[in-house]
Amino acid sequence: MLSRVAENLYWMARYLERAEDTARLVSVNSHLLLDLPHQTALGWSTLIDITGSDETFAVLHDRRNEKNVVHFLCVERENPGSILSSLAGARENLRTTRDVVSREIWEQINEMYLEVRDQAEHGLAPRRRDGFLKRLIRGCQTLTGLIEGTLSHSAARTFIEIGRHLERADMTTRILDVRSGNLLPKDPEELRPFENLQWMSVLKSLTAYQMYRQQVRLRVRGPDVLRFLLQDQHFPRAVARSLEALAWELQSLPRHDRALAAAALVRADVLEADMQALARSPDELHAFIDELQIGFNTLHEAIATAYFARLEDTPRGLVPAEEDDEEAD
Repeated sequence: MLSRVAENLYWMARYLERAEDTARLVSVNSHLLLDLPHQTALGWSTLIDITGSDETFAVLHDRRNEKNVVHFLCVERENPGSILSSLAGARENLRTTRDVVSREIWEQINEMYLEVRDQAEHGLAPRRRDGFLKRLIRGCQTLTGLIEGTLSHSAARTFIEIGRHLERADMTTRILDVRSGNLLPKDPEELRPFENLQWMSVLKSLTAYQMYRQQVRLRVRGPDVLRFLLQDQHFPRAVARSLEALAWELQSLPRHDRALAAAALVRADVLEADMQALARSPDELHAFIDELQIGFNTLHEAIATAYFARLEDTPRGLVPAEEDDEEAD
C-alpha cells in the first residue's frame, strides 16, 4: 500500500471518530443542563476545554454561551475540530483514495458531509439540534457497520482501525479530564448535589452508561466510572481496550516495533494507575491524563514515522471554506 493512501485512511478514521464523539458531547450536555438547576456552574464552556480549542474559539467568539459554543463545535468552518470540518477532512482524505474502500462507504461519508454543510447554511436552531445530532451519530455508526461488513481485512482496513482506536482513546481521556475537574470534590468527604447526575453524563457521552450498570452493578460513583472508562478490558470505548485493539492491528504491519512499544507503554500506565488515588485528587487526575496525552502523541509520531511519507504537526485533509463541493457519483 502507498504511504499516501495509508495516511489518508488513518486520518479519515480519526476525523470520523472525532465528529461522532463531538456530536455525543453536544447532545449529552444539552440533556444534562435540562436536569441541573440554572445556578449551576456547569455549562457550555467546558466543551471548549474538552476539545482543546480555547485559542481558536477566543479569536472567533467573545462569549462562551450556548449559541456560540454549539455553532463552533458543530458547523464552524474556521474550527478544524468542528463536526463540519471533521467530516470535510474525512471526505477529502477519502476522495482521492476511495478505490480502496467500498462505494457504500464513500457515499455515506459524502451524504453526511453534505447534510451537515446544508445545515450550516440554514443555521442550527435549538429545536432541530437534537434530531440533527442523532442523525449524525447514527450515520457514523452506519459507517462503522459498513467498514465491518464490506471491507476486506487488508492493510487499508488496518490503518482505518488504528486511526479510529487512537482517536477514541484520545477523546475519552479529554472528556474525563475536564468533566472530572468539575465533578471531583476538593474535599473527599464532601457530597456534592447532582454529582451522580454529572458522572452519568460522562458515561452517556461515551455511550457507556448501560454497560457500566451491567458490569459494575453499583450506583454511579467517580472512582468506579474512572476505572470503567480507563481500565475496563471489554468496553470498546475504554482507553485500555482501545489501546489493546490498536496494538493488535499494528502486529499485522511490518516495522511495527516502535509503535507497538509506544502503545504498550501507554496501556501499562493506564492499567497500573491507582483509580482511588486519582478519584481523590483532581490535580493528580489532570496530571495523569496529561501524561497519557503525551503518550498518545508519541504513539502517533511512531506510526507516522514508520508508515507515512512525512510527519506533520497538523492533521491532513482540512478543506478550506471556499472548496468546491461535489455530489457523489
